[in-house]
Amino acid sequence: MAVALSTLVEEADRYLNSARIQDYCPNGLQVEGRPQVMRIVSGVTASQALLDAAVEAQADLILVHHGYFWKGENPCVVGMKQRRLKTLLKHDISLLAYHLPLDVHPEVGNNVQLARQLDITVEGPLDPENARVVGLIGSLSEP
Repeated sequence: MAVALSTLVEEADRYLNSARIQDYCPNGLQVEGRPQVMRIVSGVTASQALLDAAVEAQADLILVHHGYFWKGENPCVVGMKQRRLKTLLKHDISLLAYHLPLDVHPEVGNNVQLARQLDITVEGPLDPENARVVGLIGSLSEP
């Protein structure tokens, strides 16, 4: 069953609360592909290897933690950036990226998931006064 790209993006933005999180890159839809999504490939970074795997898998959308267009990077579309964007555009694949929203989310965030895997009881944020500090404080159940 296909879902509209716009619906998928709206739901992901809402669930991850991306509009309220200041970040070093744009969160959400970074490259628009086909209007309908049936197959998704996910990864940590939108590398050329991941893009090639998504093409091979006939993906409609790639979901990543590290996308493109970081603050301070050269905005010119040359070299590696040109090749990656060319791959996405040629194959009409969307790129959906969430950086800090995937670090700080209280249910599916990287920090809370790592704490669960290591059996760490989360006691709170590393710096409650600064939302840009994305760490957690916790303790081990056994030393």
